[in-house]
Amino acid sequence: MLRLKVLIVGRSKEAWIDEGVAEYSRRMASTLQLVTEWVRDDAQLLQQVVKEAQVCCLHPQGRLVSSEQFAKQLSQLFEAGGSRLTMVIGGAEGLPTSILEGCYPLISLSPMTFTHQMCRLLLAEQVYRSTEIWRGSPYHK
Repeated sequence: MLRLKVLIVGRSKEAWIDEGVAEYSRRMASTLQLVTEWVRDDAQLLQQVVKEAQVCCLHPQGRLVSSEQFAKQLSQLFEAGGSRLTMVIGGAEGLPTSILEGCYPLISLSPMTFTHQMCRLLLAEQVYRSTEIWRGSPYHK
């Protein structure tokens, strides 16, 4: 089974976002385990990122991709990471410079600005959409 850890600065503040993430997590439970790990600040984020084998970061300046391209890249990252992947979402100030200057792939969900809370929900939906693209289901039209 695939395991995706979402590493995010801050804390959960919106119950409706938690419910949305839980719904997408439930929908893909047979294919992928989605785990959210909260850290309190950039220092703790850096400590956690260096421990991870396969990392990809969400950032507004990252590569804009279609859902199909995201599904393909996600598949490649899981393959390279032995079915394990960590996606990183920065806090209100974005990602620390040391992470941005690292060798991690950067993906943008949109050129628009979203709260890091909303990014977590949008990411959960896109990961679910990717699993459906892999299956060839009609969810992705």
